[in-house]
Amino acid sequence: MKITWFGHSAFRFDFAGRAVLIDPFLTGNPGFKGDVASASAGVRHILLTHGHFDHVGDTVDIAAANAATVVANADLAGWLGTQGVESLEMMNTGGTIHLDGFSVSMVRADHSSGMVRDGATVYLGNANGLIVKAPGEPTIWHMGDTDIFSDMALIAEIHQPDVVIVPIGDRFTMGPETAALAVSRYLGGLTIIPAHYASFGLLEANAERFVALVGDEATVKVPESGVAFVLGR
Repeated sequence: MKITWFGHSAFRFDFAGRAVLIDPFLTGNPGFKGDVASASAGVRHILLTHGHFDHVGDTVDIAAANAATVVANADLAGWLGTQGVESLEMMNTGGTIHLDGFSVSMVRADHSSGMVRDGATVYLGNANGLIVKAPGEPTIWHMGDTDIFSDMALIAEIHQPDVVIVPIGDRFTMGPETAALAVSRYLGGLTIIPAHYASFGLLEANAERFVALVGDEATVKVPESGVAFVLGR
């Protein structure tokens, strides 16, 4: 599987002739290098962890340009339908759906989810993590935005991820210390990709402290924005 990080929590997965975007916050993302059209070329599925602006991002425009299907929790999917998204797959925590050669499972995350419109916050369902599975490819758990919680162990037991994308930025999610504890307590021996940092001044500036704290508990792959890398199973 080829994985590309676009800064913040935005990722692209390319495998078996398929291209999937998760949380495509590109326009306005200080960590994104490139242009939206190139980053989303060939994408047929967009997966969303929750309904904050820095995760929904360019979903509506990319979905229209690519005739892509958007996968989101039921509340967020319903709202996206009012914004013009035509192809939607709604689901919720605990569910799994099977798409074109891969599956998506929605798991717990401890966070909020909503969009400010006309001075008021529109509730857009619970925040979630996403498990992406495809035959012959590493199983990836994108945690979305979350704090640590002990059921991370149960999620890992149920879904057996090979790779976990972990938020480390602090203030709105786990910081490096808590994220490193989550890795050592629940995700030891896996491949860990840090995310949700460096994009804004309020967040952790880099992944150095997280990497040092994890130590030998797991393999940490620190991505470079816009540079694809390959992970096998």
